[in-house]
Amino acid sequence: MFTGIITDLGRVRRIDRSGETRFEIETAYATATIPQGASIACNGCCLTVIETGPDWFAVQVSAESLSKTTLGRWVEGSRINLERALALGAELGGHIVSGHVDGTATVTDRRPDGDSTRFVFEVPEDLKGYIAGKGSVALDGVSLTVNEVEDRRFGVNIIPHTLSVTTFGGLTVGDAVNLEIDMLARYVARLLETRE
Repeated sequence: MFTGIITDLGRVRRIDRSGETRFEIETAYATATIPQGASIACNGCCLTVIETGPDWFAVQVSAESLSKTTLGRWVEGSRINLERALALGAELGGHIVSGHVDGTATVTDRRPDGDSTRFVFEVPEDLKGYIAGKGSVALDGVSLTVNEVEDRRFGVNIIPHTLSVTTFGGLTVGDAVNLEIDMLARYVARLLETRE
């Protein structure tokens, strides 16, 4: 489990696509404290650490995950949002995030809005019902509050701090991000589905 509060902006240092895709990710984390098998959210995707080095860790990603997320678009040098798994008793600063990506959303607008930056995203038709005004979403692992929803589009405001410590600073119109809908919305939808 995660909170959607990014604690490091990592960088893809190496990619090996022979067999299951292996990514090595540079990080400021103390990698000596990361055991093999630990979970780290990488742009919102919960991935398992399989090896560590002095300033990097490695993960393997299945073809299924590559096809459902933006990870297949990573290249060496790509910047990625990182969050270590939530420790019991730690502050829950965002919202409960599982690291299980539901799909991708596309940036359709980016503009200044006071001191913040206003983003509008479009989601696939099958996910639009899970997005609610004043509800929570995780975009590339960042916990955000939805401002408003209009059919398949929704808006969020990103404050300058978040813009500078996450990948949001580099997002432009047409870019895709990993989307995780609010966990509560997922279970309510499933409950209603089973009652019909």
